[in-house]
Amino acid sequence: MTEHYSLMVPGITSSDAVLEVKAPYDGSVIATVDTADSDGVETALTNAYNLFRDRKTWLEPERRIEILEKSALIMQSRFEELAVEAAREGGKPLLDSRVEVARAIDGVKLCIEHLRTNAGEEIPMGLNAASNNRLAFTTKEPIGVVVAVSAFNHPLNLIVHQVGPAVATGCPVIVKPAEDTPLSCFRFVEILREAGLPAEWCQALTVTDLSVATQLVTDERVGFFSFIGSAKVGWMLRSKLAPGTRCALEHGGAAPVIVTEDADIENALPILLKGGLYHAGQVCVSVQRIFVHESIAEDLALRLAEMARQLNIGDPTLEETEIGPLIRAAEVNRIETWVNEAKAAGTKVLSGGNRLSESCYECTVLYEPPESSKVSQNEIFGPVINVYPYSDLDDAINRANVLPVAFQASVFSQNIDTALGISKRMDASAVMINDHTAFRVDWMPFAGLKQSGLGVGGIPHTMHDMQIDKMLVMRSNAI
Repeated sequence: MTEHYSLMVPGITSSDAVLEVKAPYDGSVIATVDTADSDGVETALTNAYNLFRDRKTWLEPERRIEILEKSALIMQSRFEELAVEAAREGGKPLLDSRVEVARAIDGVKLCIEHLRTNAGEEIPMGLNAASNNRLAFTTKEPIGVVVAVSAFNHPLNLIVHQVGPAVATGCPVIVKPAEDTPLSCFRFVEILREAGLPAEWCQALTVTDLSVATQLVTDERVGFFSFIGSAKVGWMLRSKLAPGTRCALEHGGAAPVIVTEDADIENALPILLKGGLYHAGQVCVSVQRIFVHESIAEDLALRLAEMARQLNIGDPTLEETEIGPLIRAAEVNRIETWVNEAKAAGTKVLSGGNRLSESCYECTVLYEPPESSKVSQNEIFGPVINVYPYSDLDDAINRANVLPVAFQASVFSQNIDTALGISKRMDASAVMINDHTAFRVDWMPFAGLKQSGLGVGGIPHTMHDMQIDKMLVMRSNAI
């Protein structure tokens, strides 16, 4: 029997349509989920705001640490169950979903670690006549109600990145997972509650009506809005936020890589392959545009294509699968259209270039697609890597920087001066040297520039965003 999930909102009395959650690989229904109507959103907001306004109900840091510690233990005890759930609903192969679960558990622990060292600072006084006989310092307080809207591609770890910091900082949080992948989110919220978090402190709901989602995000009771998803939706929602609501937006990019003539190709190839095709390329900093010196470009591209052809594409719940499906059939159609347009414009297809089924697309390496084509201009978010030869390094850097998006980038070179010089000139918030663009650990800053986002992600940085610094100034003649 298909499992059914009710809205995780205490006091809710009505709901909208029932959402079917389907496995992206074969379209089978794996669960059904109630969706919130306008009244449901209002109930969730009222629950959260009433908690925040009544300081007597605030959870002390000791209690928050206890809840997070228990949550990490429960997650570890259900490791395989969480991994299989994420693989089924999101399509990421089981071997990579296990890595995601390990990261999610570590993310909860990071919240605890940062909370233990989360402190204010002393503000210097006694520096002039006006500041004599005074002591000033800041303390940390929760910013208010957090509304988190998440994406499908890391259905557990992204939720941990948004909900974990809210719980750690003492913010009531309402989380809306992606419609395609709500189950991992609901599992995590259940675990938090099992660990002792009162239900009103973390509420989870799904919606199918855009106006209801907008109602949730734009309400004046929201203190902080956390968004992971498309730039189009993120910037639109930001424009509608109530005055005073802070926000962080994480969008995508079209990550560039520059490979110099002296690069260690043997080292670079498997790294580029993983960075470009991990989770079928459905990663916001996935390797997409590789600019390679013309003396080695064709050789690198051909060898990369040969490696791409060897990858096992199929059912993400099987141990042997290396590349899973796209999240929806519509994404397969879109990628097929974009690649066919590039083919028609004379692009060399070195591997792939065709759909395998309604849900899967071949691992594709394109050589020198026109830089005006969609595969060069837009985030592909699929298993497609572009390789472009260059003769002049300045030109390659300019081509890498030309798009209105900028997130993470990388450089492959055995000359440290060359690598550092290129990294300094790249439009990116992070540049990896001799590593792929999708490298990330969850305590580092993670930030999109230009149209790729606003604010800084990474668990410690998100916790900072979800707090205010309240300054206390004490005057005493004894000081």
